[in-house]
Amino acid sequence: MGFILRSKANPLLSKANRLSFFTYKASDSVHELSESANVPTFVSAALEITETLAKLKGEIVVVKYGGNAMESKELSRLFCEDVATLQKLGVKVVVVHGGGPMINALLKKLNIDSTFAANGMRISTEEVVEGAALALCGEVNKNIANGICNAGGVAIGVSGRDARILECEKLYEDGVDIGNVGSVVRVNVDLLNTLLDSNITPVIAPIGCGMPENHEQEVVYNVNADVAAGRVAGELCAARVLFLTNIPGVLDKEKALLTNLSMDDINRLIEDGTITGGMIPKVQFATSALSFGVEGAFITDGRVPHALLNEVLSNGGMGSGKGGTVITMT
Repeated sequence: MGFILRSKANPLLSKANRLSFFTYKASDSVHELSESANVPTFVSAALEITETLAKLKGEIVVVKYGGNAMESKELSRLFCEDVATLQKLGVKVVVVHGGGPMINALLKKLNIDSTFAANGMRISTEEVVEGAALALCGEVNKNIANGICNAGGVAIGVSGRDARILECEKLYEDGVDIGNVGSVVRVNVDLLNTLLDSNITPVIAPIGCGMPENHEQEVVYNVNADVAAGRVAGELCAARVLFLTNIPGVLDKEKALLTNLSMDDINRLIEDGTITGGMIPKVQFATSALSFGVEGAFITDGRVPHALLNEVLSNGGMGSGKGGTVITMT
């Protein structure tokens, strides 16, 4: 930007001279900027983001947040910035968080044994559920909500038991009792929509409650965060659901990233043993969300800085194509 020259003899440049001066400086700046390699990148990114926001403004994005991204203070801060940024841009965000490492640490401190079923679900005795609730509903949940607020957004931390957000029935693994593991049957969408319409992000700890008609209203259920996120996205008719994890995405048997998968692909990969363990509930409930009408489901590497913004604001809101796995109906 130029400066207006002043002197005793000529306290102010003439209007014509000022216009000429600033026109020169503006054209000079444009010339300099046009030679910068960043201009095409910036313009392309701006156009892409604008196009995406035209589609997603006012829509709901559900994010399952967990894995190593939660253990890194810097990645956690960037995630909270992403949520706050999407809020400011008019996108409604719901966060459903896990906290496996935090649960493991607390259970170890309490000398409570914890094991997992074949599909990656934690076998949940009453002691395990109590420890999981302490870990998730306390410090983990409140730290995420507070982090979003510190980044300039507005968030409220709740558990699935609050206002009966997640009503569950007992989940069996191939007919085997794996404890108080809950399958989400109902989601209190009225409450969640009330918060979202007030520009508040609900941060949900996946601890659910039993259903009154089953006389289980006092029962506390441990709910897999992927399961909860998929069901919440489906019930809310979200535009997108993202599962942030600690690996690049769905991998083949040679550990190469599979960038795009259909529901048929996923069924085949589970059957042949390519998709195993904790990835199974992620892909199953990603496809479940799609069957409810969610437009796009992503399994994304949460270790990448600003992973949430990268995926939500790229390619019309259908992923950056540079990381993670996009799951579609066909």
